[in-house]
Order: sequence, then structure tokens, then C-alpha cells
Amino acid sequence: MNKYEIMFIVKATMESENVKKTAETYKKMITDLHGKVAEYKELGEKHLAYPIKKEVNGYYFLMQVEISKDEIGEFDRKIRLDENVLRHLIIRKEGE
Repeated sequence: MNKYEIMFIVKATMESENVKKTAETYKKMITDLHGKVAEYKELGEKHLAYPIKKEVNGYYFLMQVEISKDEIGEFDRKIRLDENVLRHLIIRKEGE
């Protein structure tokens, strides 16, 4: 199992209930893929540096997870397909 840091931005134009539901879906997906969520933070709504898909604000979420290399690839594939996620970044933490 490798340790990863995942940050993703969800559209702010959605209802707040749907924003939280989208974030919880990805948190649950990690556990469904036999991973472990070590830390989960909702960083709130922020103004984007530049418009992404005509959106100027987004809700930021940060997760520290432990999951296998193959399963993080599956997570990456699924999050790319979600039109409510503006951007995401997955970073493998070295030396831990």
C-alpha cells in the first residue's frame, strides 16, 4: 500500500448538498477500492485563479489515503469522468 495525497475541486454552482455528496462519493470510493482514508478535509469555497469550464469558484477537498497502485489508477479513471469535478491532483508521498 502506498500513501497518496488527493486534492480535487468540485463545481461551486451546484447546491451545497450535492457538493458534499460528490465529495463523500470519492471518499467512499477509496474504501470500496480496499484503501484507507487517513485524513479528509473540506477546504471550502475558493476563487479560482482562472476560469475552468466557465466556473470561477470551486469547493476544494483534500484527502490523505493509503491504497495500492492499481486501485489509485482506477480512482483516477473514475474521477476524470465526473463532470462535476473541475480538477484533481494525485501525489504519491515518497519515503513514508
